[in-house]
Amino acid sequence: MTAPEPGDVPLSLYVHIPWCVRKCPYCDFNSHALKEVLPEQDYVQALLTGLRQQQELAAGREITSVFIGGGTPSLFSGAAIAKLLQGIRNQLVLAKDIEITLEANPGAVDAGHFAEYRAAGVNRLSIGVQSFNAVHLHSLGRIHDPGQALQAFRLARSAGFRNINIDLMFGLPQQTPEQALADLQQAARLAPEHISWYQLTFEPNTLFYHQPPPTPDDEQLWEIQQQGQGFLRNMGYAQYEVSAFSQKNGQCRHNLNYWMFGDYLAIGAGAHAKVSTEKGVIRYARERHPQTYMLSPGARISRRQLEDDDLKLEFMMNALRLTEGVDVDLFGKRTGMAAASIAESVDRARQLGLLEKGADRFQPTSRGQMFLNDLLVLFDKR
Repeated sequence: MTAPEPGDVPLSLYVHIPWCVRKCPYCDFNSHALKEVLPEQDYVQALLTGLRQQQELAAGREITSVFIGGGTPSLFSGAAIAKLLQGIRNQLVLAKDIEITLEANPGAVDAGHFAEYRAAGVNRLSIGVQSFNAVHLHSLGRIHDPGQALQAFRLARSAGFRNINIDLMFGLPQQTPEQALADLQQAARLAPEHISWYQLTFEPNTLFYHQPPPTPDDEQLWEIQQQGQGFLRNMGYAQYEVSAFSQKNGQCRHNLNYWMFGDYLAIGAGAHAKVSTEKGVIRYARERHPQTYMLSPGARISRRQLEDDDLKLEFMMNALRLTEGVDVDLFGKRTGMAAASIAESVDRARQLGLLEKGADRFQPTSRGQMFLNDLLVLFDKR
């Protein structure tokens, strides 16, 4: 096994808040419907205790971004988020220009919350709209309506947020290409800095997986993708990843760190982390159930050091999601291995027209983006 130089790998922090008002039928994240009083003070304390037990993994490295995801983090009060972020600042070295994102549900926000999040240091919001169509929102089990989605965005702007992502999905139950495009048109009228637009999939352990609703066929999905990507391009949104589109300088730095195989600490129930050490790259996961997590926030339910074959595949699984790919040199910096170790797979991918021919970058062709799974199979030597 090999190891990158930890100090050369960017480090982020992911914070997981696991509660929702209601579990959506397509969601496979570690989220739990709230059935009693939200234990936000106890949970924040557990998060900070868990972080304190990970300080040796940070080893003084600067944190480039913080992402507070869920679940529905916007269920938490501004005071709780302020206490959390102050506790993080007390324990870690944060970059001066740090990006701090909080996910918000349009059905669980108000003007006061947004203003308090902004005052606490949150400088980027990700609003989980999913659709502006009332019928589709109902089919997805969302708790908000189109009016609340529009209002949430306007409240965020009035609170001073100048870096906002809107989450949208396509391929929804009985959705037509015209309806999918209408969602994008409505989002573009709001002019967010970033749009995440991704296809609904049926993941194991979800209601939709066991009771799948009727969704667009492959031909319709292809039409939706082509129309949607063209529309966003014409509206000034550059596609920089499979499902991510941004205005100039609006890319999500936290997610870019994932896709460029950077490191990230993780706190919260079910949170997953990746950390480069002198002995190798380590992945670990925390206890999933919120109550158990609060009793022992430092406990891990899994820990494994990545073998060389795992490193090769995981690097490519992330990097090849980026439309422009990554420099070949980054492979060595993030994995500790020479690019020659994947030369055979790279050559085969180029022969098949899945990777561009340039020798200085790993960049998928348009065909490679379309058949990403086929491309990644070439790097799976496990």
